[in-house]
Amino acid sequence: METNVTRGQADFDPSAPPPFKIAEIRDAIPKHCWVKNSWRSLSYAVRDIFVIFALAAIAKYSSTWYVWPFYWAVQGTMFWAVFVIGHDCGHGSFSDSRWLNSFVGHILHSAILVPFHGWRISHKTHHQNHGHVENDESWVPMTESLYKSLPSSTKTLRFTVPFPFFSFPLYLWYRAPGKEGTHFHPSSDLFSPNERSYVITSTVCWIIVAALLFHLSIVFGPIQMLKLYFLPYWIFVMWLDIVTYLHHHGYETKLPWYRGEEWSYLRGGLTTIDRDYGWFNKIHHDIGTHVIHHLFPQIPHYHLVEATKAAKHVLGKYYRGPEKSGPIPFHLAKILTASMKEDHYVSDTGDIVYYQNDSKRLRFYEKMKPS
Repeated sequence: METNVTRGQADFDPSAPPPFKIAEIRDAIPKHCWVKNSWRSLSYAVRDIFVIFALAAIAKYSSTWYVWPFYWAVQGTMFWAVFVIGHDCGHGSFSDSRWLNSFVGHILHSAILVPFHGWRISHKTHHQNHGHVENDESWVPMTESLYKSLPSSTKTLRFTVPFPFFSFPLYLWYRAPGKEGTHFHPSSDLFSPNERSYVITSTVCWIIVAALLFHLSIVFGPIQMLKLYFLPYWIFVMWLDIVTYLHHHGYETKLPWYRGEEWSYLRGGLTTIDRDYGWFNKIHHDIGTHVIHHLFPQIPHYHLVEATKAAKHVLGKYYRGPEKSGPIPFHLAKILTASMKEDHYVSDTGDIVYYQNDSKRLRFYEKMKPS
């Protein structure tokens, strides 16, 4: 078993089995936090859609050069916000109605080129296996042997900011290194036979939206569509990749990854991290309140802050709380780059492992520093 004493509290072993059960956390959360209000959920979706169309109208009809950079940043953030609402639909925390979850999820995710069911199923796999070296699905650590087998160019793209944070579309098509399959094909390794019809439905919706975007590019011109849709789309992709990465990497103490009998749903879930995004917390629906979300994804986003406060006394030192942010979360840039420099791979063996770094890559980063 590997140990970690290089960062954080030396008197606390984050890999030690917690002295509480998941039922104790669940019992600490007020009962009303589990209640899903479809109308309230819909109000967030409608609000975000309204803002998106209003921003597009303002940008299109102002046609002033200095408006566009502001528009791309804000609109991309709103694309990310509607993704989070669709994410709740995928978890079933949007509504008790499976039909409404599927309907709203398809509208929101298809509009930003995400195949709803394909992504929903792989994301469910991520939650069911969080913190497991082989079975997790999101930003899974590479083993040392896989890492060393990769060409230098691939390592550079994977571990040099900002390249990794444009990877989500590639992940949808090809998954992560060492994994096979795609989110679009019903026979992919990601899906069981009884899930294939769902995948076909979402892929068809994705194709319809892609065709519509192609048609609009002909009608309005590719430059106009680049400015109105595709540049905000890439801002959304950056949000998604960065936020997802930070919820599982870069804590002040290196956190364990598990295999075999050492892994459990609770221990894996306790490796997730809450983050403070300042002004953006409410814009992207408290997605930074991530520990309780990972353990109990059926809790609606508008109850996550309260549920987390109620559960903290049970979690104790196992709660990975956020560093307080200013209005703009600039502090996360340092955390992000530090993790990219230090967290490269885990050992091929062992049931409790921690990220290790590639000394050659560290020297590469040192050379890149301005003199």
